[in-house]
Amino acid sequence: MRAVIQRVTEASVTINGKVKSKIGKGLLILLGIEEADTQEDIEWLSAKIVKLRIFSDDAGVMNLSVQDVDGDIIVVSQFTLHAQTKKGNRPSYIKAAGPKVAVPIYEVFIKRIEKDLGKPIQTGEFGADMKMALLNDGPVTIIIDTKNKE
Repeated sequence: MRAVIQRVTEASVTINGKVKSKIGKGLLILLGIEEADTQEDIEWLSAKIVKLRIFSDDAGVMNLSVQDVDGDIIVVSQFTLHAQTKKGNRPSYIKAAGPKVAVPIYEVFIKRIEKDLGKPIQTGEFGADMKMALLNDGPVTIIIDTKNKE
Protein backbone atom coordinates (compact mmCIF):
# COMPACT_ATOMS: atom_id res chain seq x y z
CA MET A 1 0.00 0.00 0.00
CA ARG A 2 1.16 3.46 -0.74
CA ALA A 3 -0.29 6.54 0.95
CA VAL A 4 0.14 10.24 0.42
CA ILE A 5 -0.89 11.94 3.65
CA GLN A 6 -1.63 15.65 3.65
CA ARG A 7 -2.26 17.67 6.77
CA VAL A 8 -5.20 19.94 5.97
CA THR A 9 -7.24 22.67 7.55
CA GLU A 10 -10.09 21.58 5.29
CA ALA A 11 -10.70 19.12 2.47
CA SER A 12 -13.61 17.86 0.40
CA VAL A 13 -14.45 15.33 -2.31
CA THR A 14 -17.03 16.17 -4.96
CA ILE A 15 -18.55 13.63 -7.36
CA ASN A 16 -20.83 14.69 -10.22
CA GLY A 17 -21.14 18.19 -8.76
CA LYS A 18 -22.21 16.97 -5.30
CA VAL A 19 -20.01 17.11 -2.21
CA LYS A 20 -19.65 13.54 -0.95
CA SER A 21 -17.23 14.17 1.90
CA LYS A 22 -15.94 17.19 3.76
CA ILE A 23 -13.69 17.66 6.79
CA GLY A 24 -12.08 20.49 8.70
CA LYS A 25 -8.74 20.01 10.45
CA GLY A 26 -7.27 16.59 9.79
CA LEU A 27 -5.74 14.38 7.13
CA LEU A 28 -6.48 13.79 3.46
CA ILE A 29 -5.11 10.36 2.56
CA LEU A 30 -4.64 9.25 -1.03
CA LEU A 31 -4.37 5.45 -0.96
CA GLY A 32 -2.87 3.23 -3.64
CA ILE A 33 -3.42 -0.51 -3.39
CA GLU A 34 -1.41 -3.22 -5.12
CA GLU A 35 -2.04 -6.95 -5.60
CA ALA A 36 0.54 -7.93 -2.96
CA ASP A 37 -1.10 -5.96 -0.12
CA THR A 38 -2.14 -7.94 2.95
CA GLN A 39 -3.97 -7.55 6.25
CA GLU A 40 -0.58 -6.84 7.82
CA ASP A 41 -0.11 -3.86 5.45
CA ILE A 42 -3.57 -2.55 6.36
CA GLU A 43 -2.95 -2.78 10.10
CA TRP A 44 0.56 -1.31 9.96
CA LEU A 45 -0.40 1.61 7.71
CA SER A 46 -3.54 2.49 9.65
CA ALA A 47 -1.71 2.51 12.98
CA LYS A 48 1.15 4.54 11.51
CA ILE A 49 -1.20 7.19 10.06
CA VAL A 50 -3.32 7.58 13.19
CA LYS A 51 -0.24 7.94 15.42
CA LEU A 52 1.81 10.09 13.01
CA ARG A 53 2.86 13.20 14.95
CA ILE A 54 2.52 15.93 12.33
CA PHE A 55 0.27 18.46 14.08
CA SER A 56 1.77 21.32 16.05
CA ASP A 57 1.63 21.49 19.82
CA ASP A 58 1.40 24.73 21.81
CA ALA A 59 5.12 25.33 21.25
CA GLY A 60 4.72 25.06 17.47
CA VAL A 61 6.50 21.68 17.32
CA MET A 62 5.00 18.88 15.23
CA ASN A 63 4.36 16.63 18.18
CA LEU A 64 0.66 15.71 18.02
CA SER A 65 -1.26 13.08 16.08
CA VAL A 66 -4.61 13.41 14.32
CA GLN A 67 -6.08 11.65 17.37
CA ASP A 68 -4.49 14.15 19.74
CA VAL A 69 -6.07 17.11 17.92
CA ASP A 70 -9.42 15.32 17.43
CA GLY A 71 -8.95 15.72 13.68
CA ASP A 72 -10.87 14.07 10.89
CA ILE A 73 -9.74 11.90 7.98
CA ILE A 74 -10.77 11.52 4.35
CA VAL A 75 -9.44 8.44 2.50
CA VAL A 76 -9.52 8.47 -1.30
CA SER A 77 -8.44 5.52 -3.44
CA GLN A 78 -5.90 6.48 -6.09
CA PHE A 79 -4.45 3.76 -8.32
CA THR A 80 -2.12 6.27 -10.00
CA LEU A 81 0.10 6.21 -6.90
CA HIS A 82 1.51 2.97 -8.31
CA ALA A 83 2.45 4.51 -11.65
CA GLN A 84 5.68 3.24 -13.13
CA THR A 85 7.42 5.85 -15.28
CA LYS A 86 10.75 4.19 -16.05
CA LYS A 87 9.93 3.44 -19.68
CA GLY A 88 8.54 6.02 -22.10
CA ASN A 89 6.24 8.90 -21.23
CA ARG A 90 3.00 7.04 -20.62
CA PRO A 91 2.83 5.67 -17.05
CA SER A 92 2.14 1.99 -16.52
CA TYR A 93 -0.28 1.02 -13.77
CA ILE A 94 0.44 -2.71 -13.86
CA LYS A 95 1.33 -2.79 -10.13
CA ALA A 96 -1.98 -1.22 -9.11
CA ALA A 97 -4.57 -3.77 -8.01
CA GLY A 98 -7.71 -4.12 -10.10
CA PRO A 99 -11.12 -3.50 -8.53
CA LYS A 100 -11.71 -7.16 -7.58
CA VAL A 101 -8.68 -7.05 -5.29
CA ALA A 102 -8.54 -3.35 -4.43
CA VAL A 103 -12.15 -2.71 -3.37
CA PRO A 104 -12.19 -5.27 -0.51
CA ILE A 105 -8.78 -4.05 0.71
CA TYR A 106 -9.95 -0.42 0.51
CA GLU A 107 -13.09 -1.26 2.52
CA VAL A 108 -11.14 -3.17 5.18
CA PHE A 109 -8.64 -0.30 5.43
CA ILE A 110 -11.49 2.18 6.00
CA LYS A 111 -12.92 0.04 8.81
CA ARG A 112 -9.48 -0.40 10.35
CA ILE A 113 -8.59 3.29 10.34
CA GLU A 114 -12.01 4.11 11.84
CA LYS A 115 -11.29 1.62 14.61
CA ASP A 116 -7.77 2.98 15.19
CA LEU A 117 -8.97 6.62 15.10
CA GLY A 118 -11.97 5.88 17.29
CA LYS A 119 -14.55 7.56 15.07
CA PRO A 120 -16.01 7.41 11.55
CA ILE A 121 -13.99 8.80 8.66
CA GLN A 122 -14.98 10.28 5.31
CA THR A 123 -14.18 8.67 1.96
CA GLY A 124 -14.17 9.14 -1.74
CA GLU A 125 -15.90 6.65 -4.02
CA PHE A 126 -13.81 3.85 -5.47
CA GLY A 127 -13.41 4.23 -9.23
CA ALA A 128 -15.37 7.49 -9.48
CA ASP A 129 -14.17 10.65 -11.20
CA MET A 130 -13.62 12.80 -8.13
CA LYS A 131 -12.75 16.44 -7.65
CA MET A 132 -10.81 17.13 -4.49
CA ALA A 133 -10.35 20.47 -2.82
CA LEU A 134 -7.95 20.94 0.04
CA LEU A 135 -6.14 23.55 1.99
CA ASN A 136 -2.82 21.91 2.83
CA ASP A 137 -1.67 23.09 6.23
CA GLY A 138 2.04 23.85 6.37
CA PRO A 139 2.28 22.45 3.77
CA VAL A 140 2.81 19.04 5.30
CA THR A 141 2.79 16.04 2.97
CA ILE A 142 4.11 12.60 3.95
CA ILE A 143 4.48 9.55 1.69
CA ILE A 144 4.39 6.07 3.23
CA ASP A 145 4.85 2.77 1.39
CA THR A 146 4.25 -0.45 3.31
CA LYS A 147 6.69 -2.25 1.02
CA ASN A 148 9.45 0.25 1.80
CA LYS A 149 9.17 1.15 5.48
CA GLU A 150 11.62 4.03 5.81
